[in-house]
Amino acid sequence: MAARYLDLHVLQDIPPSCLNRGEEGEPKSFIYGNVQRPMVSSQSLRRAQRTDLEDLLDEPATRTRMLPPRVAAALRKRGWPTELATYAAAQIPRSATTKGMPANAARDGRTDAMIYAPAATLIDDFADLCEHHRPALEKAHDTLAAKEAAPAKKTTTAKKTTAAKNSKAEAPPTVLPPAAVIDLLTARTATINLFGRFLAGLPEAHVSGAVQTAPAWTTHQGDLQPDYFTAVDDWAEPGDASAGHLDTAYLTAGVFYRYTSINITELLHNTGGDADQTRTLLALFTDVVLTSLPQAKKNSTAPFTLPDTVHYAVRDRRPVSLAPAFHHPVKADRSGGHLSPSRTALSTYAGTLNRLLGTRRLIASGYTTTTDTDLDHLGTRHPSFETLITAAVQATEQMPPA
Repeated sequence: MAARYLDLHVLQDIPPSCLNRGEEGEPKSFIYGNVQRPMVSSQSLRRAQRTDLEDLLDEPATRTRMLPPRVAAALRKRGWPTELATYAAAQIPRSATTKGMPANAARDGRTDAMIYAPAATLIDDFADLCEHHRPALEKAHDTLAAKEAAPAKKTTTAKKTTAAKNSKAEAPPTVLPPAAVIDLLTARTATINLFGRFLAGLPEAHVSGAVQTAPAWTTHQGDLQPDYFTAVDDWAEPGDASAGHLDTAYLTAGVFYRYTSINITELLHNTGGDADQTRTLLALFTDVVLTSLPQAKKNSTAPFTLPDTVHYAVRDRRPVSLAPAFHHPVKADRSGGHLSPSRTALSTYAGTLNRLLGTRRLIASGYTTTTDTDLDHLGTRHPSFETLITAAVQATEQMPPA
């Protein structure tokens, strides 16, 4: 059966801001259509959406390499000796995979790979697991300490070579039950079901992502704009007119095109076939896509706008981006703005694609916008984000047209 997708296309006017900075501290940009466009990376957009959705659901997840040191700290708070707590926490990555998940003992035992798991009770659950197996952990730790303290025995070169080969072939010792460790590491949240998860060496943790996100970028040419600023020293000496601090920040502004596609079939699979949970999650996530923005430099720019125009399309077989609508950068209209020509370009290109593809795999489409002018090729007009979200979610369950 062909997969079904919900495509979301957003036009949003962003005032002077720096939503997403590069390594030089300046707003990100790239060349498209032979002109420079300010951009916001998909990773930045997805993190803002993920954290906002987790706040809405009160269901946080964490992406971290710091699980062992955090568990060790929790065990120390429970009165465990430091060395035993560190040893016990190190058993978590060692028990997660057959060969042990790589971890850096020199850096508090943090894992080499990022772990992505439910955050609410993760530390306490692992600490409880260690408590349950404390006698075995103490015995294993004492045995290891005694072995390390024993004087080294002289061995021949041949025996050393054989021992080295055997040590490489042996799996690292484990004390915590692997099944219990894996069970905690493979638990899911709503955002894990949406964005997916990959953990090297632990296939049980793999979740195919249902959400694909494109970078956001302006529909028109845009340049970095310098913002020279100073800070006054409130305790300056009398007659001292110099600034306490001065610098130049770079900002961008413009009409951004944002595109997100949700694989409804994959999301339904990730929720275990629970249609009600899938619908609820889809509605909440669509709302978050429309209302979330990265928060870089928010205190000095406050770029808290909402989308000007939102278009959805429910399609079978494959998603379709409308990015080529802006390959040729739109030109400002007579009043000097880019919103009106951006709406027109989006609608015109959607009509062109419908002519080329036909509509047999287009289940439904619709839009909402701030302008009174109808956008003829974007489907049914809706008066608000709320009605658009409701219609889009309902359309994902419609039968394809005959």
